[in-house]
Amino acid sequence: MNGSIKGPAIFLAQFIGDEAPLNSLPAIVKWAADLGYKGVQIPTWDARVFDLELAAESNDYCNDIKAICAEHGVTITELSCHLQSQLVAVHPAYDVAFDTFAPDHLHGNPEKRQAWAVDQVLKTAKASRNFGLKTAVGFSGALAFPYLYPWPQRPEGLIDEAFSELARRWKPILDAYDREGVDYCYEIHPGEDIFDGTTFKRFLEALDNHPRCKITYDPSHFLLQGMDYLAFIDIFHDRIGAFHVKDAEFNPSGMQGVYSGYADWTERAGRFRSLGDGQVDFKGIFSRLTQYGFDGWAVLEWECCLKHPEQGAAEGAPFIADHLIRKTDKAFDDFAGGHIDRAALRKMMGF
Repeated sequence: MNGSIKGPAIFLAQFIGDEAPLNSLPAIVKWAADLGYKGVQIPTWDARVFDLELAAESNDYCNDIKAICAEHGVTITELSCHLQSQLVAVHPAYDVAFDTFAPDHLHGNPEKRQAWAVDQVLKTAKASRNFGLKTAVGFSGALAFPYLYPWPQRPEGLIDEAFSELARRWKPILDAYDREGVDYCYEIHPGEDIFDGTTFKRFLEALDNHPRCKITYDPSHFLLQGMDYLAFIDIFHDRIGAFHVKDAEFNPSGMQGVYSGYADWTERAGRFRSLGDGQVDFKGIFSRLTQYGFDGWAVLEWECCLKHPEQGAAEGAPFIADHLIRKTDKAFDDFAGGHIDRAALRKMMGF
């Protein structure tokens, strides 16, 4: 990594619709480019813009997609399989809710739904390779999340068993990604078993530190948990492979805290906001990522309970562009230096 973050880019999932210009890949790529975006992260589950089956088997199809993007000066940053990967591991409490992420004929059949999900995630690896991409993004799924709060008291070994099973399901998938030369970047996200640094470390250890197990860094999910999201970069910078630029705010009150009382998004103490409208310290984040040499894409993931998505998209490109840092190749005080040989160095130390 050379330390220069690329961008601005945009995750298309929240913007695709049934009306022009958001209803086809050529139209939405032009829309994004006209707003100032230089990269697009593509959701692999939305047939309006992408055919995952074809992308996994046809270089010609992938070349056509790349040509559509290139026509407007836009690069594909990553392929996303968030919805499919969620179904790799689903606790029975969420079966009905997550059936909506799978085709109708799989509803009510968790075993077949999981097999389909694994196949989709594997095809994302093949498609990523065909596009020449080095990273893909998605979720881990969850088996332990209903037991997040330890009341009633958790039986001894319950969480260990959940993470062992999660790793058992993901190990062969990550091995397949390794064969394709692609990193899989888990979005650290409440609702997944991997939702903070402690859970990611536990998962990584269960995978014997698999080299393809990487992170999609999204500070909004950390702010809403009261975490130090800058220190997270210090700890896990060598595992951060992708970056979602998303803002949030946390305003606890006498009525609500982290759990937000089952309130709707507009009434929650913790809310996602458009870039610049929340509390995330993006200057600190871009500086810290640059310091550690992150050279991936800064991808807007727009989610806001107040602002219209098209306004958020229009404001997002210049916001990201203003935060990009061209990493210096010289020390600021080079002008005051001079040539010193080893003999001079030794003399300075009295040797």
